[in-house]
Amino acid sequence: MKLNKIGRGTLASIVSLAVGLGLTACSRDYTLAYVYVTNAKPASAGETNGTVAAFAVDYQIGSLVPLSDSPLPAGKNPVTLVASPNGQNLYVVNHDDSTVMHFAIGTDGKLYLKETTNITGSLPTAVAIDAAGKFLYVTFTYQLGPNGQQLYSPASPGPGGVTVFSIDSSGKLSVVSNGTLNYIPVGNNPVAIAVSRPITLASTTTTTAYAYVVDQEPQPNATVLGFTQNTSTGALTPTPGTVITTVAGKTVATGYNAGIAPSAVAIDPTTRFVYVTDQAANQLYGYGIGTGGTLVPLLSSPYTTGLYPVSVTIDPRGKFMYVTNFSSNTVSAYAIDTATGSPSGSVGSTSTTVATNPNCSAVDPALGIYLYVSNNKDGTVSGMKLDPHNGTLKQVQNSPFPTGGLPTCVAVVANGSHPNQLVIQ
Repeated sequence: MKLNKIGRGTLASIVSLAVGLGLTACSRDYTLAYVYVTNAKPASAGETNGTVAAFAVDYQIGSLVPLSDSPLPAGKNPVTLVASPNGQNLYVVNHDDSTVMHFAIGTDGKLYLKETTNITGSLPTAVAIDAAGKFLYVTFTYQLGPNGQQLYSPASPGPGGVTVFSIDSSGKLSVVSNGTLNYIPVGNNPVAIAVSRPITLASTTTTTAYAYVVDQEPQPNATVLGFTQNTSTGALTPTPGTVITTVAGKTVATGYNAGIAPSAVAIDPTTRFVYVTDQAANQLYGYGIGTGGTLVPLLSSPYTTGLYPVSVTIDPRGKFMYVTNFSSNTVSAYAIDTATGSPSGSVGSTSTTVATNPNCSAVDPALGIYLYVSNNKDGTVSGMKLDPHNGTLKQVQNSPFPTGGLPTCVAVVANGSHPNQLVIQ
């Protein structure tokens, strides 16, 4: 088998041709990417910590093969994870430990624990990394006092925050201070965060990026908070329309309306649109990103989803969007109008059935044609192939795949330079 190195533009043409003609792609090995799944609890009895399951993705059919050392120990109740853009590091967030575990990703996809770092609050809920891989953002439920004491708890609710970490060349995390604070103050129940790709503003020729935090407070306080990211320091500054104040010693945050119980957020790759799921109303809210990062509701928003939507994912090309519906055990597929941002249900794939209680999803970054969904109660991860022409979904062979626990989220990493090294047989 001959190995040719080709550019991305040529690759896109070849992959498109292969899909259209039904040709088979051959690679330097049989692994297209690696899938990592956090499990809240291991399968074995008596264990208190969760795990991280690791799989190799078959390049031909998208099926999953467990790696030899999978699953690996994690902290207590790992709830989410994110990979660095270069595919060399994986960060696992442990809710009950209030920690982030940094794993190095080997060339064979195996994970190697490097260090565990405390967040600057308690009970983390979500994580995001910027496109440059320089900063990691972790939302947490309760702020801590200046000496690290617990200020709030379920018995005495209070505001949460966002810990900002800088990432060095080895992937190690260091807390970035925010003036006198070591976190960004937000509202009383931050549950999701997304960071945009940087864009160059024509009016100023400066490069900027935005971050959006979902604050799942009781209606009418449910909101999306917008921030401008300083791409050099990682600092977050509220955008117009987002106000962070202090009332009677507590942080009060107001932002953009997000329905009854917003649950997840995604930003399209062009940094023009933001989408937020509402798990109580079974709806998807769409916004355009306006001047300074402000959010402007799309004309046709909100859109119908399945029951209890808890996750939203956009494919790397920004053409298709997938919403995970926890209570209806389905994934809703939408085609995104690239001009207006309005999503419409993909033909034949508006309610693809997966396993029990799906809660998180991710699209492979190598070819962008495989979608993986973690199924919490079922203890599996489902694999589906998306049609690159219309976004419809089809189960891959042998799906779903056991994860060895109660999965909470999923991340996918390309296998090195695999997507740039293909020949057509």
